[in-house]
Amino acid sequence: MAFNGHQRDDDTIDEDETPTKQPRSNKEMPGYFRNEPSNEAAAPAGRAASDRRTSNSTTRHRIDSVKKTRPPFPWFGMDIGGTLVKLVYFEPKDITAEEEQEEVENLKSIRRYLTSNTAYGKTGIRDVHLELQDLTLCGRTGNLHFIRFPTHDLPAFLQMGRNKHFSSLHTTLCATGGGAYKFESDFRTMADLQLHKLDELECLIRGVLYIDSVVSSGPSECYYFENPTDPDRCVQRPYTLENPYPLLLVNIGSGVSILAVYSENNYKRVTGTSLGGGTFLGLCCLLTGCSTFEEALEMASQGESTRVDKLVRDIYGGDYERFGLPGWAVASSFGNMMSKEKRESVSKEDLARATLVTITNNIGSITRMCALNENIERVVFVGNFLRVNTLSMKLLAYAMDYWSKGQLKALFLRHEGYFGAVGALLELLHPS
Repeated sequence: MAFNGHQRDDDTIDEDETPTKQPRSNKEMPGYFRNEPSNEAAAPAGRAASDRRTSNSTTRHRIDSVKKTRPPFPWFGMDIGGTLVKLVYFEPKDITAEEEQEEVENLKSIRRYLTSNTAYGKTGIRDVHLELQDLTLCGRTGNLHFIRFPTHDLPAFLQMGRNKHFSSLHTTLCATGGGAYKFESDFRTMADLQLHKLDELECLIRGVLYIDSVVSSGPSECYYFENPTDPDRCVQRPYTLENPYPLLLVNIGSGVSILAVYSENNYKRVTGTSLGGGTFLGLCCLLTGCSTFEEALEMASQGESTRVDKLVRDIYGGDYERFGLPGWAVASSFGNMMSKEKRESVSKEDLARATLVTITNNIGSITRMCALNENIERVVFVGNFLRVNTLSMKLLAYAMDYWSKGQLKALFLRHEGYFGAVGALLELLHPS
């Protein structure tokens, strides 16, 4: 059975002040250098001086080694999906006067263009609220930017890269997602760029673990909904995703992939479904005439799915309890639309809401079965379907909690659909 999505539509959530997250001190994440404690005070003066010389020499050697191995700027990672292209860009903030003088105009132009705008053309968006500042990568300090645009606008992106002579700075881009294969020839012919194609699942997991590890202030990267079955008490809470294994990672993009992750290098794709974010938007476009994801979600937030769906109580009347089923559960998605009278009484908003509930319930049902089969109690939902989609997140949290009797916890991540692109960036800087 599934949920009808009949919850309060005030999607504003009481979010507690998130405590500062302590970085994982027992690990060196990619691009981080750990400072070992100094024992010079306890050593004889001569040995201390010698140790300092050795330490300075080692440090210089380490820095020189990093300089030789790190790629030239600009640093990008791309995830080219079926609906959206996700791009992460590292903006260095520690550029020296000498570097500034030597920096070619093409590189300056790209940096200025990406960081001085929050919108690119009609559809490109830089998600400023997700920006990670003062991040250290490969020995450099800077800000990590998160940019997205529809995949159908990829030719405009390639033309921009050509106009700014990107190929004079880089000949290869690290990219993942199905589009890395589909559009490989376009990158070569339109922008004179080669794509280093990367495994999508490996990039996803690597990106999730990395971003969660470096977010040490501000809102917690990982969060959940407390009291998800009680709309009046449902609030968002931070969650520390340390010692995360095993976990079920549910990536909701155009379609859905579900991964069982036992360690960073030990994971498998359990299953998936073609009914994902692309299905929701496609059906909404057909049923309501909307044209964007945001417009579809706005309609859904104002609709009532029970006018469209047939519920358990509609079929069993008042005798459903002996079957162990709640009357408000959905028995047949869009089941009421068999009636001409009911078809004529529903609004576009009702249809959008029912479409969202149908897709979300299906994802939740499949996820629960996978969690049971894999004996995993922690479920992490990611992907751009969840962007500005609090309604679906609450439905998923509700479903996991209710049907598992509190055994399954639904977790969510702030950077939703960008983890594949982050994994691609890390591959550029730290080839596996």
